[in-house]
Amino acid sequence: MQHIASSLAAKLDALFAPYQRSDAPGLVVGIAYGGALRYRRGFGMASLEHDVANTPCTRMRIGSVTKHFACLAAMLLVEAGKLDIDAPARRYLPELPARDNDPTLRQLMNHSGGERCFLDLFMLTQGLGMVPAGAPLAMQARQSEGNFPAGERAMYTNGGYQMLSIVIERISGMSFEAFLAEHLFGPMGMINTIAAPHDLQILPGMATLHVRGATSGWERGLLPGWRCLGEGAIVSTIDDMLHWIAHLRGKKRIGCAATWREMLTPVRFNNGEVGIYSLGLMQTTYRGVSMLHHSGGSIGGACQMLTVPEHGLDIVIMTNGDTINPIALSKHVIDIVLEVHLSPVESRPATSFEYPAWLGTYHARETGAYCEIVDRDGALHLIHHNLVIHPLPLKLVPNRPRTLALDEGPEGALYLKLHSDGTRLDMTQCGQSQTLDRLANTAPYAADTANGLVGRYVSPDADALAVIKLEGDALAMHVQGKHGSAHYRLDPKSNDMLAFTPHDPSSMAYGAMRLSRDGFGNTKCFRLDTWRTRHLLFTRVDDDTTP
Repeated sequence: MQHIASSLAAKLDALFAPYQRSDAPGLVVGIAYGGALRYRRGFGMASLEHDVANTPCTRMRIGSVTKHFACLAAMLLVEAGKLDIDAPARRYLPELPARDNDPTLRQLMNHSGGERCFLDLFMLTQGLGMVPAGAPLAMQARQSEGNFPAGERAMYTNGGYQMLSIVIERISGMSFEAFLAEHLFGPMGMINTIAAPHDLQILPGMATLHVRGATSGWERGLLPGWRCLGEGAIVSTIDDMLHWIAHLRGKKRIGCAATWREMLTPVRFNNGEVGIYSLGLMQTTYRGVSMLHHSGGSIGGACQMLTVPEHGLDIVIMTNGDTINPIALSKHVIDIVLEVHLSPVESRPATSFEYPAWLGTYHARETGAYCEIVDRDGALHLIHHNLVIHPLPLKLVPNRPRTLALDEGPEGALYLKLHSDGTRLDMTQCGQSQTLDRLANTAPYAADTANGLVGRYVSPDADALAVIKLEGDALAMHVQGKHGSAHYRLDPKSNDMLAFTPHDPSSMAYGAMRLSRDGFGNTKCFRLDTWRTRHLLFTRVDDDTTP
């Protein structure tokens, strides 16, 4: 048995060895298996500024792993008879705009509510500027449109969890941070875990977030706001999180049986399709084993929390560098620990040698869906809104001809099917399909596209002014929001569609711009479509008009 344990540790050491550096941020890892702690180590630096190494006791942000804690907090109020998660969110948040089908709190919790995401809107209009307290709800209340009708599909949104947290505060009469401390962290003995609303608070033993610099070296990461809540506020350690995961898959000390049935019931969409996301948790399979998990990211770090209940395998990986992928690492851990229990890999990457006809740019004028399929080291990769910096590999789908897929994210698997004539592409997710047209291989020149496009545009929903200019041979868009600004390069893809990418490489606000022109070719307005915001309208204004 000692030999087996030593062999396992040696394999895990080899997996994480590349992160044991004194010149880069790193990670902390905790692994429990078979009822015992098997691995507990820190790698790389907690602070490059102060030359402090990561240890198993280092505290880090867990990002969106916070979400299922927020859901459980809401369910405790349900148990107390104080909250109805199937009621319209507007019952508790009358500031929100009325919709034809108002989203319920449950739909905000499982990402099927259709509301735009305040964080995406702020990053789009002000980059990484600090969002003041109270501004998120005000931004959500400004939205005259949603992304889609409630219950139609899923689209991951931090805005729903910010709103859920405010509801928890209003119903409980406590701050969100205090409620979690009293009702979750305290009873569980998670003594090193807190909800920290911003990164200017000094916390003992906490790692610094690091982002790769635009040219070289590292820069400090920072949450872009003063009041992060249920969308990603928790700071913890691997010991506390392993303790929590054991509770998650075992006998519950917090929450009754009915609460946990709700927590683990996957979303069902209006069309009857069942998703993979429940209340802040995802349930998927990997090589034949069932996993319960959630990941989280912040500006300069990430976290993966995963358990394989059938085999009693619990994994926590927390990083403080934006170049480390804890989701991929957690699957490598499963490969190592559960090697004899796993099925063979069922799919393989699609190569550009076998499928060259897929390469190209595709766009759906009506819905704004946009993607590019590119070659990266001989394999097909998808660029889809937020994936500009890190395109994801496409895989073949067994028994489904001319179909490729992405790994499952919070919205479920994304399937692509190329039409036999190669001119169109079907994109399917959450049981919803849309057809994208292939754009011409030769894009218009920026100078030609600038005619009738250069000018000033305002968006009441975003509370922002966009100024489009021709700078040399390139088109640029400068967006001024209420609390900051953001700057983008515009790349024409067709006569009425452009892709936009930020000057700041750490920004997540990538997407497509759809133009609406008048009979003279002048742009009257445009709509922006990003990862978590769709159909955002900007309308042309006179030069002397201010937003």
